Amino acid sequence: MSQQLEVWQRGPSPEYITVLQPIAHALLQAREEINEYMHQFPVELLWQRPANMASVGFHLQHLSGALDRFFTYARAEKLTDFQFEQLYEEGKDSAVGYKVNDLDTRFNTQVDLALKQLKDTDEKTLGDYRGIGRASLPSTVIGLLFHAAEHTMRHVGQLMVTAAVVKSKF
Repeated sequence: MSQQLEVWQRGPSPEYITVLQPIAHALLQAREEINEYMHQFPVELLWQRPANMASVGFHLQHLSGALDRFFTYARAEKLTDFQFEQLYEEGKDSAVGYKVNDLDTRFNTQVDLALKQLKDTDEKTLGDYRGIGRASLPSTVIGLLFHAAEHTMRHVGQLMVTAAVVKSKF
């Protein structure tokens, strides 16, 4: 990784309300790290599962899909058929074969959409109830947004380790 300061160390991002700053910083940091680690990543390593761990391809799909799902629930919306199709596809290559750039671009797009939603989030709604999934498990807007950031960073870390392992054997 470069010697650049992490996003949270660069100061506030004025377009986000104070309470949502850590979420924005985590998503921006995740994007920077994914873009750096996936730069020139060999496509033939995308679906390798060392020690039966999740593949880099899975993490890239899951990062995008989970972020989309959490932010959908935060808007009090139900998942679409397309979102369910993407969920089912997680961990699988497409019929025509994904390129690393395809999955990287998909993640970048999802981060952009999430950041826009963060900018538009009314602070008064952060405590509002939100049901998750078909069972409508209880959460709140802030709970979903925070978990989206935490979950994203957890998978970024897992992706980075898996990528390093499969590249070391390449």
